[in-house]
Amino acid sequence: MTTTDSAVAAVLDEVTGLAATLRESGPEAEERRWIPEANIELLDKAGVFRLSVPRRFGGLEAPLADQIRILTEISRADTATGWVAMIWVSSSWVPSQFSDQAQEEVYAGGSARVSTGFTPTGTLTPTEGGYTLNGSWKWISGSRGANWALLSALLTGPDGTPAPFAALVPFSELSIADDWHTSSAAGTGSSTVTAENVTVPAHRVAFLIDILNGATGDRSNTGATGRNYPFIPFFMAQGASAYIGIAKGAFDLFLDRLPGRGITYTSWTDQSQSPVTQIQVATAANKIAAAEGLQEGWLSLIQRHADAGTQPSVEERAAVRGKAAYAIQLAKEAVDELFEASGASVIMRDVPFQRFHRDIRGLALHALFAFNSNQEVHGRSILGLAPDTPFL
Repeated sequence: MTTTDSAVAAVLDEVTGLAATLRESGPEAEERRWIPEANIELLDKAGVFRLSVPRRFGGLEAPLADQIRILTEISRADTATGWVAMIWVSSSWVPSQFSDQAQEEVYAGGSARVSTGFTPTGTLTPTEGGYTLNGSWKWISGSRGANWALLSALLTGPDGTPAPFAALVPFSELSIADDWHTSSAAGTGSSTVTAENVTVPAHRVAFLIDILNGATGDRSNTGATGRNYPFIPFFMAQGASAYIGIAKGAFDLFLDRLPGRGITYTSWTDQSQSPVTQIQVATAANKIAAAEGLQEGWLSLIQRHADAGTQPSVEERAAVRGKAAYAIQLAKEAVDELFEASGASVIMRDVPFQRFHRDIRGLALHALFAFNSNQEVHGRSILGLAPDTPFL
C-alpha cells in the first residue's frame, strides 16, 4: 500500500489481520441473512468506518485509492462483509456533499455507516421547516447495521413536475422488513426499508441531480481538496473493489483446495499437474490482473481531478462506468473459470468457494454495475452520442 498516512496504513494492517476471522463468519452470515455484529465491531475498531469521514469530524478522509485497497481486502476475506463495508464506506462519503449542518449531524461521532437507496420510490411533501418522507426502498444493503439512510424520493415542484431529491434520515426513524431471502449475497441483509410520515429538516434534503454533479449546498469542502470526487465515478470505483476482492478471495480458496486433489475418472492424481488446470488458473489470474490494471487507470483519473479541483468530462465519466463494469465482468469470469476447475465437490455448502461463486454472480446483476448497460453508456460516448442517463 503506497500511502504516507500511518493511520490509514494501520487500518489496512488491522483488516489484513482479520481475514481469517471474517472468512470463518461466512456461513453464519448466510444462515442469519446478515453479517455478525462481531464483524461490524471489529471493522469499526479497526477504523474502517472512518475512512471517508472528513478529518474535521475526526475521520481519516483517506484518498480513494487507499479506501479501495482496504475494501478489497475485506471482500477478499468475506463476500457479504466486504459488500456491506463497501456500501457503508462509499455512502458515508455522500453526506460531505450536503450542507455543513447535515454533515455535523451525520459525522458527529467521527465514524459513519450509511446505506443508500437511489431509486426514487418515495415521496417528499413540503412541511414547516422541511419535508415529510413516505415510501419504501428495496435492496438496501447493510440496513440492519447502518446509522443513517440516504434515500431518493420525488418532490413535486410548483409546476406539478416531480423531481428526484435525496434525504438523509436516521435509521431509528425507519422500519426494516424481514424480506431478504436470496440464493446469493444472503449475508448482506439488503432488506426493504420504509418511511412513514418521517419529518426531514430542509438541510438534510438535496436535489439529486446536484449531488450527482457535485454542486450542492453550503459545503465548506469545495475546491481542490483532493477529496471532492465525482459522484458516480466514485461509486463505480468503490463498487468494483468489492468484485475484485471477491475474485481474489476465490482465487485464494481455489489454491488452498488444490493440494492432494486429483481429477476423477482421469489419470491425474495431482490436479496441479494437469495442463487444463494450469491454463484455467493462469486465465483466472490474468483476468484479475487485467481488472486491477483497468482500476489503476480510473483511480488515477478520479484523483487527478480531485487534486486539481476539477470535474471529469462527460466522456471521462462514461469511460469510468464502462471500464469499471468491464473489470467487474473480468472478476466474475475469473471466478467462473475456477469454479469449472473445482470439481463437483465444490457445490457442498461447507466449501467456502461456492459461496464466493454464488455471491459474485448475484451481485454482478446490480443495476449500477451491470455489464451491458454500462458498456452501452460508454459506447454511446465513444461514438459521439449523448450518454442517455443522468447517472454519470
